[in-house]
Amino acid sequence: MARQVTWTSWPSPGARYRFDSPRMRLAGRRLRDVLTVLVLVVAVVKLPGGAHPAGHRVALGGLGLAVAAAGHAARRAAFRRDAAGLAGCLAFLAASAAACELLGSEFLALAVLCVPVVWLMHLAPAGLAVAYAAAACCAVSAAGGGGLWEPVSVLALNCVLGGYLSRQDREARACTRRLLEQERAARAAERAAHAAQAESAALAERARIARDMHDVLAHSLSAQLVHLEAARLLLDRPGPEGSRELVRERVVTARRMAEEGMAEARRALSALRGEAVPVAGLVRELAEEQGARFRAEGTPRPLGEECAQTVRRVAQEALTNARKHAPAHDVTVRLVYAPGSVLLEVCDRPSPERAGEASCARSAAVEGLAGAGSGLGLLGMRERAALLGGSLHAGPAGEGFRVVLDVPA
Repeated sequence: MARQVTWTSWPSPGARYRFDSPRMRLAGRRLRDVLTVLVLVVAVVKLPGGAHPAGHRVALGGLGLAVAAAGHAARRAAFRRDAAGLAGCLAFLAASAAACELLGSEFLALAVLCVPVVWLMHLAPAGLAVAYAAAACCAVSAAGGGGLWEPVSVLALNCVLGGYLSRQDREARACTRRLLEQERAARAAERAAHAAQAESAALAERARIARDMHDVLAHSLSAQLVHLEAARLLLDRPGPEGSRELVRERVVTARRMAEEGMAEARRALSALRGEAVPVAGLVRELAEEQGARFRAEGTPRPLGEECAQTVRRVAQEALTNARKHAPAHDVTVRLVYAPGSVLLEVCDRPSPERAGEASCARSAAVEGLAGAGSGLGLLGMRERAALLGGSLHAGPAGEGFRVVLDVPA
């Protein structure tokens, strides 16, 4: 199949030239022009004498110029893939080869025969070069009386074979260049894809660190602000002797919250480093710190780093929101190890026994801080769940509020 395409199809654009450099191509054209002039000069000067040598030389010189012009036109037609124009130019060149033989210049006749055959193999279908070689051989042999058929045909056959081999070499070089260009393009695309992937991973890691920072600050600093604000309000109000103890209790609690915040920051750094954390134990500690009831269901098992971090952060955020917005509610934390997933539920409900426990100072502090924060708590929890292919539902449940996290594990 490849042989048929070579003999019947036009060469690929990359196989038209031997060199890729424009300078080398220009030098090749200049060399071809010089060789054409030398061939014409030699053909005219070396013309054997005869009855009308001067007239023969003039006619041969004019015919040589016409042949050079026809050859140039034929090359341009081949570059444009103009089959009709190229066929016309080749017919003229074949007739010119016979005319050169009639005028007595066998050298120019053979040049007109051989040179077009070689460049036709490079610029046109190989079958067209063979057809021109056969036509030119017949014309030159007929003009020479038939005695030149054998040497001319052998010379033309050698030119066809040489041009064919050169054509195959150029096609192979062009194919190699195309493959190299494709490989370079593929490598450039791969580098761009790797850069985009690295940038995406960096952005995802930044978002994760931002969520971790928000969770740590929202959990520890908001608790400290609640107790410090309550202590400030107690100091501003004249009260009984027990007010001092209440203030001291708030300050001690705020200090404990600061220590817990530092410990939480250490745990966050450990999680960022990829160190394993016991999820159930940490969630239980968080629940006990907030006075919430904790219940674990199912068989505990190790969770992945991202999954464990998400469960702990969601529990922390939900308990922080419950403390800020519903301080007199009973909070229940439920951790369920289900097959293929883990479920966390944080639910708060009003407690009649605790309705009157919140002091005026604490109520004022909570009221002032209920709207504090970045407002990204629920958004961050949903982002964490979505990154793991899970879901998070948060909304009112009766007179309380309910947060449910379900992620694959």
